[in-house]
Amino acid sequence: MSLTICNVHFTQQPERIVWLSSPLAKQLKLNGRKSVNVKLGRDTVPATVRTINRAGNHVYMSAGLRRSVRIPMSGNVHLSSADTDEIKLGPLIGILTDSATKSPTSPFGTRTGFVKQLLYMGRKKAYFFAFTPRDINWQQETVHGWFLDSGGTWFRRVVPLPDVVYNRLPSRRAETGTTISALRERFIRKQIPYFNWSFFNKSDVYKLLDNDPEALNHLPESVNNPTPERIREMLEKHHFLYYKPTAGSLGIGIYRLTYHPRRGYFVRYRRGSGNVLLRFTQFSSLMKMLRSRHGSGLSSYVVQQGIRLIEIDNCPIDFRFHMHKNGSNEWVVAGIGAKKAGRGSVTTHVKNGGSLMTPEQALNRTFGSKADEVLREAKRVAVKLSEAIERNHKHTLGELGLDIGIDRDGEVWMFEANAKPGRSIFKHPALKEQGKASLEYILDHCLYLSKFRKKEES
Repeated sequence: MSLTICNVHFTQQPERIVWLSSPLAKQLKLNGRKSVNVKLGRDTVPATVRTINRAGNHVYMSAGLRRSVRIPMSGNVHLSSADTDEIKLGPLIGILTDSATKSPTSPFGTRTGFVKQLLYMGRKKAYFFAFTPRDINWQQETVHGWFLDSGGTWFRRVVPLPDVVYNRLPSRRAETGTTISALRERFIRKQIPYFNWSFFNKSDVYKLLDNDPEALNHLPESVNNPTPERIREMLEKHHFLYYKPTAGSLGIGIYRLTYHPRRGYFVRYRRGSGNVLLRFTQFSSLMKMLRSRHGSGLSSYVVQQGIRLIEIDNCPIDFRFHMHKNGSNEWVVAGIGAKKAGRGSVTTHVKNGGSLMTPEQALNRTFGSKADEVLREAKRVAVKLSEAIERNHKHTLGELGLDIGIDRDGEVWMFEANAKPGRSIFKHPALKEQGKASLEYILDHCLYLSKFRKKEES
């Protein structure tokens, strides 16, 4: 396969003609040919091919050809050729997202900034665009996508179905509906890579890894929909637990349960803007309180062994590892944020009074001269855990957010894995470059999945 970056230009001729600069025609072995198939996404159109005497890699598309192939814009993009009968432009990569609130300047609501960053960074590598489920026309196999021009202004174009779909749908509820399930299956049937299948539930990840010895060494004991007897057993064994909703996020609905043989049972949780601490002498009273707050909702809860994490100022620290697949299809650590819990808080979420710092700041204060060694080991484990999740998951994954804890002995534990992680850690001034690297990994992995790569890389 021949693969190169070329500069696409448009002309006004109504016929279907493609002009190639001399060096490009030679590289593609198209000198002397009279016709070629031009491809974008799923569309292929025959065109007359001509050569022009110009240095560099340039492609000129007539208006008739541009209309037929639906080329969205001029500028730099990849061009691949597997044989002398076809040239393919692209890749054409769609970011699937949505929002209840939108405007012409913010078509994806609060997610517009993130989408815009991706499209802006990818503009010289591929045709990146964003779309919602409603923008797909399955009968015509087209998408009415949102593109960015060089000045950062939105414009819309109808393009063929993309080479790759990056799923950033924001709603857990919408993803479980029949519409999105059917949409995903349709892309897969058309053999279009669709990465980040859906949100994980907390219990899903533990089921996935239940028979993976390498991962189990780093997972706290966890039970889905536990009976009161099981919770009591685990409290007596571990002395403290986390009790949390399987489909929760942002620390909402999480309880920290503690057992002191002489003092009874303690429960910490968040209510409104404050932290609550309750004490019960009887275990049955603790369960009665939980049932009064959640009723049958407790059936979707999971109980998890508590780990004595490292602390700063008597406040526990945990870490968000933002993991990505790179352009070589390998898992890498893109960014790490250390989260310090607010005083008296159940979780380290910033919204609940937690604070964000770099992993070096947190580990230097807790492990001193051993900090670098501990961080290296945590990164190694995070990659191994990501590989284990992918190994046991039946759909394509491209990024993960791992909630990692490090105990006082330097042992590494994974509490949760998120399939579509938030990006709040990258707001920290010292993590902005890692945020940029994270976007680059997304772009590079899209290129990998699109198969726009040389033979030796495939």
